[in-house]
Amino acid sequence: MNRKEFARRRKDLMQMMGKGAMAILPAAPQRLRNRDAEYPYRQDSDFHYLTGFPEPEAVAVLIPGRRHGEYVLFSRERDIEKETWHGRRAGQEGACKDYDADDAFPISDIDDILPGLMEQCERVFYAMGQEFDQRLMQWVNQIRQQSRSGTRAPTEFVALDHLVHEMRLYKSRAEIGTMRKAAVIAAAAHRRAMQACRPGMMEYQLEAELRHEFLRSGSQAPAYNPIVGGGANGCILHYTENNTALKDGDLVLIDAGAELDNYASDITRTFPVNGRFSPAQRAVYEVVLAAQTAAINKIKPGNHWNEPHAAAVRVLTQGLLDLGLLKGKLSTLIKNEAYRRYYMHRTGHWLGMDVHDVGDYKVGDTWRMLEPGMVLTVEPGLYIPAGSKGVAKKWWDIGIRIEDDVLVTAGGHEVLSAPAPKTVAEIEAVMAGSWPH
Repeated sequence: MNRKEFARRRKDLMQMMGKGAMAILPAAPQRLRNRDAEYPYRQDSDFHYLTGFPEPEAVAVLIPGRRHGEYVLFSRERDIEKETWHGRRAGQEGACKDYDADDAFPISDIDDILPGLMEQCERVFYAMGQEFDQRLMQWVNQIRQQSRSGTRAPTEFVALDHLVHEMRLYKSRAEIGTMRKAAVIAAAAHRRAMQACRPGMMEYQLEAELRHEFLRSGSQAPAYNPIVGGGANGCILHYTENNTALKDGDLVLIDAGAELDNYASDITRTFPVNGRFSPAQRAVYEVVLAAQTAAINKIKPGNHWNEPHAAAVRVLTQGLLDLGLLKGKLSTLIKNEAYRRYYMHRTGHWLGMDVHDVGDYKVGDTWRMLEPGMVLTVEPGLYIPAGSKGVAKKWWDIGIRIEDDVLVTAGGHEVLSAPAPKTVAEIEAVMAGSWPH
């Protein structure tokens, strides 16, 4: 992301904050995986959104109107010995030179410096509920205890995350470009998994194909733990064990997205392990695909958030009626949510720096209107586990979800993940080796 993009975001946020305010954002802490081995570090999304600074042990402070610079960054000092073991650090010089901080201090000095910066602020913008809360309260209490000497503690705390998350909901041209690349990488990984799939493979072997394609294409990591569910496992919505053999005649559901420069993609495809859909599998698949098409067609400026879901529910319920899996009147079945026996989740979510991205779905009590720059997923599904009462065996263990990443544009929408094969004909052609690259 261009450095000007981060600067613009900080400027926009500080304009909303106004004079007499301060925003405090701590970086994500490092986490131990076991003993002295850490999980791969991933920066806090809000912190990255405003700074682009990739290191842990950092705190960003924004102070509109500060004479000596509005953007202050506390971070680790340069340390040749530690950098030899653990990698390079920006230090205070790098914080200013490479990340555009107006002022930079060692993180070890924050207890001495930050309370002084807070003294004349009326409002502090901060996202409560973090490990950092206690430290912030200690500074506030420290200032209050010095009130007789003329210092003044902030009188108001404001939820920073509400402002930042509203900003994050609307993607810039640069963000859309990154998300489009992340979706293309993920789409190629799904195609690779289809081409590699054979009866007898293990689910984790298909996961390896996904991860290989992610990394070789520049993605830093999966955007979330990949789901590779064969047969009955495809009916478990958040199945991540990925340790079962794939059986001839079963379907396999893969829900996997690549993260690129802190932006997520999120794609689900379902396909036959042996490369050919059975008649029953194809019948259910076509219902889910029609539901997804109906939902995507509802994505355009002026429609509200729930319209894609309502469109998908209507098509899914009609499809369940046509297949004999539900009986009754369509309107009554929808009203009574009879479809939830086979479709128990919503049709999508916001997508961005987090795979389930930030942003309110309602404004007050009203569904939010879709606007250009928003990105959401569309992911209807049907799940029919074995043993379902009153359901013929031919439908058992059919779990199907189809998910794409969709950008709201001025004229309608763009499916960012369109390169991932999706129709029955496309999937079978890829798996037979006859689909063009």
